[in-house]
Amino acid sequence: MKTKLYASVAAVALTAGAASADGHLPFTPGEGDFSWDSYNAWAENAPDLSGQDVTIFGPWLAPEDDIFRSMITYFTDATGANVTYTGSDGFEQQIVIDSEAGSAPNIAVFPQPGLASTMASQGLLTPLGDDMGSWVADNYAAGQSWVDLGTYADASGDDQFYGFFYNVNVKSLVWYSPENFEDAGYEVPETMEDLIALSEQMIADGETPWCIGLGSGAATGWPATDWVEDIMLRTQTPDVYDGWVSNEIAFNDPRVIEAVETFGMFAKNDDMVAGGSAAVGSTDFRDSPTGLFSSPPQCYMHRQASFATAFFPDDVVPGEDADFFYFPSFAEKDLGNPVLGGGTLMAVTEASDATMAFMEFLQQPIAHEVMMAQTGFLTPHSGVNLDAYSDEILRGQGEILLNATTFRFDASDLMPGAVGAGTFWTGMVDYVGGASAEEVTGAIQDSWDALK
Repeated sequence: MKTKLYASVAAVALTAGAASADGHLPFTPGEGDFSWDSYNAWAENAPDLSGQDVTIFGPWLAPEDDIFRSMITYFTDATGANVTYTGSDGFEQQIVIDSEAGSAPNIAVFPQPGLASTMASQGLLTPLGDDMGSWVADNYAAGQSWVDLGTYADASGDDQFYGFFYNVNVKSLVWYSPENFEDAGYEVPETMEDLIALSEQMIADGETPWCIGLGSGAATGWPATDWVEDIMLRTQTPDVYDGWVSNEIAFNDPRVIEAVETFGMFAKNDDMVAGGSAAVGSTDFRDSPTGLFSSPPQCYMHRQASFATAFFPDDVVPGEDADFFYFPSFAEKDLGNPVLGGGTLMAVTEASDATMAFMEFLQQPIAHEVMMAQTGFLTPHSGVNLDAYSDEILRGQGEILLNATTFRFDASDLMPGAVGAGTFWTGMVDYVGGASAEEVTGAIQDSWDALK
């Protein structure tokens, strides 16, 4: 999501041993849907780190902070290390201040790659090494994508692997009401061609296929950028997407215009969208999915990220009244199963033996499964037990991650702020308001050129 909503609470710091009232492990080894065999094998050979400290600083606040601390107990129990996590709603400003002052934590948890890349280029991060990069490539679904996303130029301009992604989200989702689909005789589409045909069939049946809302206060327009990003991954190869993100490929390149116009096939067609195309720009994105659940339904599908359930009516039960399917790829393009999303990454800001041991511990399935069982945590780790997810909605999203052939981070979050969180947002509003794709993308490129 383009706007980060952090709770306005003071930063807190608790040791991992205080993660639960009695300081014990939250899940008893040997019980539940966890990979105990691999954990026990690791713990038997874990280094003795008694008396050594590891400090971690990140953006997670309640309740995620205590859940993260509960995961840490499995590392501290096996090694004797003392690990402290501190969360702050001012993380992105404070980590720069602390690092430049020489008082950085051992590990920083970055909400997105941009700041981590900048700090790496300033010599403020420690590379994780080729072995860690190879492990990610071999053990994460779409592994090379994650290696690429965690690789940045160091102070000498040489590429190094710095970022270990831990806790990600999925944006390539289409939400729907299973009951409405069943009543109308519709089936979940498996390809983009099928999705377009289904949309046209709904129109022929006198129904409205989509609910789309771009309203988000000062951030109005960002939901459309997600659409365009997802379509770019389904119409172009990953290297073209990457070139677009870095502006090596111009924003008004014909391939980008094609993606914008494909979005327009849905959003600028009065028959395709609830309220007609005129309502797209003014409907708040938080209100948009409610049309799925009205009687009769105002729409049958809503493309939105995994956080969409937060804006469903109170009486809607995800997994029962609402479900999702993967925003499909074009069969004719043969580009595999690309997934768009975001996520947090761990990077070392002050190396030590205990710090590097903790980073290696994050390779263990249990380091992911403990989080999966307690919160909305998703992982591309191919070795986890999917049964550890706390509900079927999360498990389904986890399966989409594991089936991904390519993963790419939200493009607008990686672009310069004046573009990604500026002219790209406003340009999409202009586009659904009547401007042409050529006009809009040309203006966005002009804004990028002005920054050079």
